[in-house]
Amino acid sequence: MLTTHWPLRHLRLTTERLVLRLPTEDELADLADLAAAGIHEPGERPFLTPWTDLEPAKRAQWVMQGHWSSLGSWSPDDWGLDLAVFRDGAPIGMVTLAAKQFAVLREVRSSSWFGLAHHGQGYGTEARTALLHLAFAELGAEAATSEVFQDNHGSQAVSRKLGYQPDGISRDVLHGEAVVSDRLRLTRADWRSRAVRHAVQVEGLEQCRSFFGAE
Repeated sequence: MLTTHWPLRHLRLTTERLVLRLPTEDELADLADLAAAGIHEPGERPFLTPWTDLEPAKRAQWVMQGHWSSLGSWSPDDWGLDLAVFRDGAPIGMVTLAAKQFAVLREVRSSSWFGLAHHGQGYGTEARTALLHLAFAELGAEAATSEVFQDNHGSQAVSRKLGYQPDGISRDVLHGEAVVSDRLRLTRADWRSRAVRHAVQVEGLEQCRSFFGAE
């Protein structure tokens, strides 16, 4: 049975409006279609890896191959949990919680994308709240980090709302130009005192806790 060997299939995070879990293959194809239809306005560049610059068919393939790659390369010392975000049974985007050497560092990082039609409705905040609950309350993380372009106002607003604090900058090259990202950090103490709270139900974690290096 698949879940005997891959219990991550049992993992599910539920909030008031959303369900976060691994997608089935058909649901992954639906997510690929969602990405192909667009996940940000023309001219925006929210990601250092410019996969959204690809033509629609290639964007769809990137989503599917990226998900399979994360699953195939998983280890307790280097993992990336790509969860589909569902609203009323339909996928509306994906979120990722990732870590390296989590057993020692107890630090995670997160990223996300949502179909353009689902922006501006608070889903990004609600979904990241679920990820942070998994990280801090269930896995014992000590910090969560994020890197965001300074002009990515939507992601910056979500991070500020959830209590992230400035942690320096990063400079990289995108399309031959220097770009600057804000490094943001949320400690366990700040997470506990944050103003935004959503009730989060976690199911299926015990069977796969060792996958995260969090036994």
